[in-house]
Amino acid sequence: MRLPTPVRNGWRACVLDCRPQHAPRLASLFHTTAHRLIDTSPSARSSPENTQSHVPVLGDLFGRFHNYLRISVTERCNLRCQYCMPEEGIDLTENSQLLSSDEIIRVARIFVQQGVDKIRLTGGEPSIRKDIVDLVHGLNALRPLGLKQIAMTTNGIALRRKLPLLRQAGMNGLNISLDTRNPHKFELFTRRKGCEHVLRAISEASVLGYDFVKVNVVVMRGQNEDEVPAFVEMTHDECVDVRFIEYMPFDGNKWGRQKLVGYREMLDSITRMYGDRVERLPLEANHTSKGFRIAGYKGQFGFITSMTQSFCSDCNRVRVMADGNLKVCLFGNTEVSLRDLMRQGASDAEIVETISQAIKRKKRAHAGMDILSQMPNRPMIKIGG
Repeated sequence: MRLPTPVRNGWRACVLDCRPQHAPRLASLFHTTAHRLIDTSPSARSSPENTQSHVPVLGDLFGRFHNYLRISVTERCNLRCQYCMPEEGIDLTENSQLLSSDEIIRVARIFVQQGVDKIRLTGGEPSIRKDIVDLVHGLNALRPLGLKQIAMTTNGIALRRKLPLLRQAGMNGLNISLDTRNPHKFELFTRRKGCEHVLRAISEASVLGYDFVKVNVVVMRGQNEDEVPAFVEMTHDECVDVRFIEYMPFDGNKWGRQKLVGYREMLDSITRMYGDRVERLPLEANHTSKGFRIAGYKGQFGFITSMTQSFCSDCNRVRVMADGNLKVCLFGNTEVSLRDLMRQGASDAEIVETISQAIKRKKRAHAGMDILSQMPNRPMIKIGG
C-alpha cells in the first residue's frame, strides 16, 4: 500500500530515534493521519515486531523514508576512472546473472508502488546499454503510479547522440561526471581519451530542455583541486549545477586521507577569488549537496561532503545493483538479492517484505572515513554512482 505524502512526511518528522519510548508517539501519528490504518492499542505497542509493523515499507527505524531508488543497469564502462575502477580492472558478472530489462522494470514498479518517486539510472556507464532509451520509456510508464523524476548518472562519452531520444523518452535530468577540463589530465584520471566529448555533451544537454544538468567533480589532492575555480566559472554562462565530491574509499581505488580535499578547503579557495559574491543556497530536503552560487551567474555549485560532514540523518536513497542485489547504504556491505527472489518465483508481496526488512536493518550512519577505508565493499563501478 502506498502511503499518502502527508503521512510519510509526518512520520519522518516525528521519529527522532528508535528508542522504545518513541513507539507510542509514532503509532499515535499514524493513527491520526492514516485514518486508523494501524493498530494503536497497548498490546500492539508492546512488542518490537509490532512497532516495526507501523513503519512504512520504505521507512527505517530512524525516521527516514526512502523515496529515491538508484538502479545500476550495467557493470560495463568505457572509462577506467581511478576512484571507480581498480587499475587491474574487475571481473564482470555473467550477463545471465544481471537483471534483464523486464526485471529492472518490475523492481522499479514495486518500489514506486511503495512510495519511490525518483529513480536514477547508473552503471558502469548506462549510456552504452543498447536498450537504454527503451528502458527509460518503460520507467516513464510508471508515472501514473507516482513516479515523478527519472535521471541518469553518465560519464558523457557516448551521450550526445542519445540526448534528444532520452529526453523524449521521459528522462528529466542528468548528472555528467567530469573531473578535469584539461585533456591531458582527463587521460590520467580516466585512462582514456574523450574530454572534448564530455564538455560538448554538457553544453548540448543544458539547452535540450532537461530539468537539470549536474556536473560531478571528484576532487583529489595533487590532481585537480587547482581546477575548482575553473569549474565554478562553468556556471557563469551555463545553467548547470557543478557538484564537488569529496574523494571516498571503495575497493581498489587506493583511497588515502592525504588525497582528500575537504569541502571547507574548496569553499575557502572559491571565497578568496569571489569574495562576498558567493551566496549560500537553502538546503533542499534530503540534500546531498551544500549549494552555493556566484551572484549574477546562471548556474550554481555545491559540495557533497560524505567524508567530512556526512548527511546520513537525511538519507532517502537505496540502490539496486546490476546483479539485482539491494544495497541500502552506499558504504554498507550487507546486500540481499532481489534477482534470486524473482527467479525463484517470488510474488510482489514477498519481494516487498524482503525490501522492507532490509531497510529496517539500515544503520543510523556509516562509519568514519578511516574505518570505511579498511572495510570490504564493492568497487564503485559495481555499485553505481
